[in-house]
Amino acid sequence: MPNAPISRERVHELAEACSDDPAGFQPAATRLIKQQRRLSRFFEQNMEPMGPVPGQISLYMLSVVLRIFDQVGGRMKKVTGRELGEATRRVDARAGAVFPADEDFAARAKAAERAQPHILDEVLWALYEREPVEGEEEQDNALEPEQSAMIYAMLWTAVEALDQVWSPPAE
Repeated sequence: MPNAPISRERVHELAEACSDDPAGFQPAATRLIKQQRRLSRFFEQNMEPMGPVPGQISLYMLSVVLRIFDQVGGRMKKVTGRELGEATRRVDARAGAVFPADEDFAARAKAAERAQPHILDEVLWALYEREPVEGEEEQDNALEPEQSAMIYAMLWTAVEALDQVWSPPAE
């Protein structure tokens, strides 16, 4: 059974803090990715065929997801192959109602049953709805819809696995 969802406001606040202070976020991101090596290897293996840009984006977004769990507190164990397998089966069982990667993908993804839906809504916002920030370079390497959907599916799997090994704070 999934944990109670982290509030939408808290998720957005923590995600924004990562992008607002990249120099401060980088050491935490490195530490968290190293702590969840099984999960980061899963990403590296599955994103490799898509090329370096989608792979870098997916690992950055994974580190933001890990940082959200870390900042909320509680206790986080390492994701093992068992949790990753269970998470993959849960996502695969629901993926038929979410795919294909068309203009309605994000809406269908939001409607799917998911652990920590506010974290995954933040992922969807970043992949599909976010407007470029003033002064930000125009994205020459914009993701293809299939790449965004693949990144989302990987992060959905990660969140499902992380929710299994996370014990929220007692508050």
